[in-house]
Amino acid sequence: MKKALALTSGILAAFAVPLVSSAAISNLSDVGSFVINTINNVFVPVLFAVAFIVFVWGAFDTFILGANSEDVKEKGKNLMLWGLIGFFVMVSVWGLVNILTGTVSFGTSTQSALPAAKTVGQ
Repeated sequence: MKKALALTSGILAAFAVPLVSSAAISNLSDVGSFVINTINNVFVPVLFAVAFIVFVWGAFDTFILGANSEDVKEKGKNLMLWGLIGFFVMVSVWGLVNILTGTVSFGTSTQSALPAAKTVGQ
């Protein structure tokens, strides 16, 4: 368990190094945009790749390695199930993040500038 925690911490630290270098953020809207873009462009593709590898490894276990062994087939089926559950959870979370991004509109200004009011006598 300690090895898994250390490996996970090391991977997260490796992903965080480039993010720290671009930490010149001026306001709250930029922070929100930065966090959402980081999630969408870095973490989600990596998690999808991991879920796909788990699913493919489960299929490999079930159909190739476990051709004669029921225990290996069951293990492979469980890996495929967890891979599909991972896909479902990630697509759901990614959709919620995109809904949040579209609703709050971090980093983009959708308001148009109002024309200056004219005074009487001009």
